[in-house]
Amino acid sequence: MSASGGYRPLADRLRPVSIAEFVGQSHLVGEGAPLRRAIESGRPHSMILWGPPGTGKTTLARLFAHGVNAQFLTLSAVSAGVKDIRAVVEQALAVRSQRGTVLFLDEVHRFNKSQQDTFLPYVEDGTLVFIGATTENPSFEVNNALLSRARVYVLKRLEPEDLSRLIDRALADEQHGLGKAHPRLDEDARALLIAAADGDARRLLNLLETAADLAASDGHLTLEAVRGVIGSTYVRFDKGGEQFYDQISALHKSVRGNDPDAALYWLCRMLAGGCDPLYVARRVLRMASEDIGNADPRALTLALEACEVYERLGSPEGELAIAQAVVFMAVAAKSNAVYMAFGAAMADAQSSGSLQVPLHLRNAPTRLMKDLGYGKEYRYAHDEPDAHAAGERYFPEGLVEKRYYQPVSRGLEIKIGEALEQRRARDCEARQRKGG
Repeated sequence: MSASGGYRPLADRLRPVSIAEFVGQSHLVGEGAPLRRAIESGRPHSMILWGPPGTGKTTLARLFAHGVNAQFLTLSAVSAGVKDIRAVVEQALAVRSQRGTVLFLDEVHRFNKSQQDTFLPYVEDGTLVFIGATTENPSFEVNNALLSRARVYVLKRLEPEDLSRLIDRALADEQHGLGKAHPRLDEDARALLIAAADGDARRLLNLLETAADLAASDGHLTLEAVRGVIGSTYVRFDKGGEQFYDQISALHKSVRGNDPDAALYWLCRMLAGGCDPLYVARRVLRMASEDIGNADPRALTLALEACEVYERLGSPEGELAIAQAVVFMAVAAKSNAVYMAFGAAMADAQSSGSLQVPLHLRNAPTRLMKDLGYGKEYRYAHDEPDAHAAGERYFPEGLVEKRYYQPVSRGLEIKIGEALEQRRARDCEARQRKGG
């Protein structure tokens, strides 16, 4: 309970009041670490705290403000606007002659550029020491002007041993903890709590508090009690943030790297976290063309069929079809030859201007077009030996002929490459005979 008699969650009651009580982030607050030195020296500076939920961003901001003897004001970018920012500035100006002001802005990534720019003059002249907290990569979500005035500290998900220490503190602290004299927690229940927390201290303590409320009268926390609170294991997955793109990147690179087991793991991580299976299926289509291509064209067919199966059947049958496609592509022969060729051809198409289609390649549906030479001397490939018009030119005049597509010596592209080399050799011979 709070001083006013209101309810305070366990996570808030156990919030550290000194840097010595802080759990985790030893790379930032351990002995001699940069943020600890800043707090202990009392020298303020603006910063961005970037890390997953429940890793101590708010607590570190409070400890920093206390360490530099500053007024601590908070805003949430979810609900705050320019009016709230101005009110904070007025509060800072009112005490500036006596002490500094630390403004903590939670979820700073939710502020747009103009809202972030509102802080700049006051950060610049020292009216505010700015601390922004974000779960998103500040390189993309915080504008450069504000980023250049702040140091970025990266927080990590808490390790199991860190979470275990928090559990011990909650069990032992009779004043701010669970309010029971050393309640018992079975080891398998502890392990489940730590797994379900997934590195998030706030989630851990919320689950622990709920389980304690439902525990037996003697305070005994069993595996069954904890399992009843948790339901299913929680897997962190942000459907649009960096976690999202990191995991799809890991899936793609596991497929490219011929590791079906890792590919399946990342697929399941995304699905377990709530990712739309059709999004994954679309990315699998991209993998089929980018990394396998003509080395095994069946990959694209299988990926398309997986999309169709999911659209028709949904979960879980459709997810299994996506998994089948992922495994097939992870073990298939690899080629990025089409991907590289497409990129090179696109670069030339965009840089070479509007080069005219050669006359012999133009369609001639009218007499005027025929009189102008459209289609003249075009060689119909099917009438040529092996259906190949040896020596014929298909590039526009003014553009040097390129060999964008270079098949690799894997899978079906071995045969494709051999056939192409034979045709190119015949082209070369035919042109030499013509003197071209």
